[in-house]
Formats: sequence, C-alpha cells, structure tokens
Amino acid sequence: MSIIYGWNNNDFNQLERSVNRLFDDFMKDLNVARRSGVSSRGQSEDVRRFWSPLIDVHETDKEFTVNAELPGITKEQINVDVHDNSLVISGENKQEQKYKEGNTHIQERRFGSFTRSIPLPRNVKVEDISAKFNQGVLEVTLPKSEQIGKKITIS
Repeated sequence: MSIIYGWNNNDFNQLERSVNRLFDDFMKDLNVARRSGVSSRGQSEDVRRFWSPLIDVHETDKEFTVNAELPGITKEQINVDVHDNSLVISGENKQEQKYKEGNTHIQERRFGSFTRSIPLPRNVKVEDISAKFNQGVLEVTLPKSEQIGKKITIS
C-alpha cells in the first residue's frame, strides 16, 4: 500500500528508474567532459598524448559485455586488468615517424597512452572475466555470479 494517495508501486518504480537514468546521464556527461580535456582555446597537447577509448556496456541476465573502440592498435598494446573493483583497459599507441620531411597539416588520430576504468558491480565473477580483440574492438565479457549476498545465521 502506498503512503501517497493515488500512487501505486509501479508509479514509484517508474519514478525511481527515471531518477536513476537522470543521475546516470549526469555522471556520464561529467565523465565525458572530464575525459575530453578540451579547454576554451581548443585541444591541449596532453590530450593527444593521453586519451580514453570510447566504450559500450551491455547487460544480459548472465553477463556484462564491455566493447572498447581501439582502432589502429594491436592486442599486444592493450592491457586489461581488475584493480580496486574496477575493470581497467590501458595501453599505448605509439606515433609512427612516417614523414621525415615536410609539414603535417591535419593530425586527428590519437597517439600516446590510453586508459579507461569502469567500476565493477558486486555480482561480477572476476575470476571468469575474458577478453577478445577483433578489428579494432576489444570485447570484455564479465559473467555474473548467481549469488549477490549471503544470509547470515545469528547464533
């Protein structure tokens, strides 16, 4: 029974989902702004030397899947680790010294160190995480555990 007349549990669930979505969007926007490093005068030199790959995170009943865009990078240049309950994707893409003479007029490709950290939910089986890399996309599979908590018997 609802404490507010005329509201039922479905209304509260929908409201909670809406508030959570707003908060998630706010945090996502904040993270994108923090990662971009763009100043009022344009992109800084540090951004070209340190960048974060774009990701997609998908969830099913059995697992989470993280896809990271890493074009022009080989799997040997990528590290995937779990630190402090976060999935950390990192590595380095070294700039080719292809042109010995002349001037480069446009350089939009990113070179240098990259990292992306994704907080892990409590129900991820860390020991069963797997990763594969194909055509510039890193796919990390994070299986869910069946049990999130444990019932404690009081003696």
